[in-house]
Amino acid sequence: MADFDMAADWRLMFLLGILLLVGMAVNGEVYTALAEMEELLETEAVLITNLEGYIRVQEDKLNFLKNKMDEYQREHSDASNDITAYVSNPINAYLLTKRLTTDWRQVENLMEHDVGTDFVQNITQYRSLLKFPSDEDLNGAAVALLRLQDTYQLDTSSVARGKLNGIQYSTEMSSDDCFELGRQSYVNHDYYHTVLWMNEAMARMLEEPSNHTQSFTKADILEYLAFSTYKEGNIESALTMTNELLQLLPHHERANGNKRFYEKEIAQQLQLSKMKGDDGTDEMPKSDLPVAKSDPAIFDMTERRAYEMLCRGELKPSPSELRPLRCRYVSNGVPFLRLGPLKLEEAHADPYIVIYHDAMYDSEIDVIKRMARPRFRRATVQNSVTGALETANYRISKSAWLKTHEDRVIGTVVQRTADMTGLDMESAEELQVVNYGIGGHYEPHFDFARKEEERAFEGLNLGNRIATVLFYMSDVEQGGATVFTSLHTALFPRKGTAAFWMNLHRDGQGDVRTRHAACPVLTGTKWVSNKWIHERGQEFRRPCDLEEDHGEFAI
Repeated sequence: MADFDMAADWRLMFLLGILLLVGMAVNGEVYTALAEMEELLETEAVLITNLEGYIRVQEDKLNFLKNKMDEYQREHSDASNDITAYVSNPINAYLLTKRLTTDWRQVENLMEHDVGTDFVQNITQYRSLLKFPSDEDLNGAAVALLRLQDTYQLDTSSVARGKLNGIQYSTEMSSDDCFELGRQSYVNHDYYHTVLWMNEAMARMLEEPSNHTQSFTKADILEYLAFSTYKEGNIESALTMTNELLQLLPHHERANGNKRFYEKEIAQQLQLSKMKGDDGTDEMPKSDLPVAKSDPAIFDMTERRAYEMLCRGELKPSPSELRPLRCRYVSNGVPFLRLGPLKLEEAHADPYIVIYHDAMYDSEIDVIKRMARPRFRRATVQNSVTGALETANYRISKSAWLKTHEDRVIGTVVQRTADMTGLDMESAEELQVVNYGIGGHYEPHFDFARKEEERAFEGLNLGNRIATVLFYMSDVEQGGATVFTSLHTALFPRKGTAAFWMNLHRDGQGDVRTRHAACPVLTGTKWVSNKWIHERGQEFRRPCDLEEDHGEFAI
């Protein structure tokens, strides 16, 4: 019996010990940073090893019982040939008695004993030790995938096959996977994607072998589809699906009520906005499926289209805008840089946006990543009314802040930033390090505070953000560009480069043309760091002027 009471084997304990030594966090959102998503694979490895142990002891138990059964059957078969002769043998009589007492008692005890209890208890313990995703993470991951689908115009069936922009990245999704994605869309009031993914779930369910077990039924899909199709404005299709649902479940109360409503609406040809029933007896279609508040759009459709087209690489500056742009070596008046000048690439003339190459080295990136990982928190935005920092669905990433004096590498990067910009770093914010999560993005925004944001940067007493330097710390396979929506300019991440632009005109007014966004990361991981430089201390480095600047840095 001791063989079946064994705890998790040494491999499981070794892996668990390693995870505990590194101090893995046990809470917080994991979908907002790919660096934390990687830890989920470690959690899965522990669970797989635990499951292997559970299956092994169950198989050992069954093999033991099977061997006992074979032994008893052989003895019983021999005895059945001549029962009298068998029982008259005192040895056989003793063995038969033993089999039906101590032997069968052992078998009975083993049959009653749940040999997998230790492994089941392990899972409960792991939840307090390892990183597990929450329901919020599941919803966040689903929303991120749908965001990618929209931004990069990905076909639903292709995504379900594991293809992104024609490249096969992963295994196919099952009907259960598609159903859950549709359900998450429904929870978010996203009926458009509910219809797309419930239809895909239906198609895949019909293709899967008959012995494949789903966690849902065809009736479940039809219920989601019918109501979502109605919410999308197609009453006729909603009625057709409801009738199909009623063929499967004739007494479905909610479906019967919706059927009457749809029929009356079609007959009376009422507009969707007036669908309230005519006599109070037929109410609006009902659904008891869970829903959650949807977030309002934060930028208009014209800008959204430009944003998405820039992310896809479909919108670019005209040849006349690109023609005057140059690449060159610059020293910016810094004596040290005369020996090793900076490599500058002009990305836009007015406002002047440049990219510095070899602005951060691999060894520096490794140090900064290592310092940032344990400090990651969900990235925040500043409330324009209260000035408070808060999380927002339009910024999906995690960030950490590193002080200049913490490490020689940080000091070197900050000094290089001063050399690149010609600005004083005393009024700059700490180096912010950001890792984007699943479909990680940051929708169009300004880095500077507008006039109505009176409480922005409250407590810093450093003035507005005069400039931004954005270091790219990783290459990104697909997506992840920084786009300026009004300039039709996109900067695609290249490891070691840094983008630099001024946020304010010389008269101190914000340059609204610098409104920019971070496109969703389609595949790969995106690491960036940035220095936001404030006005205080720049009076002699970039003197004020009553006239607006004309795309020139004051270096």
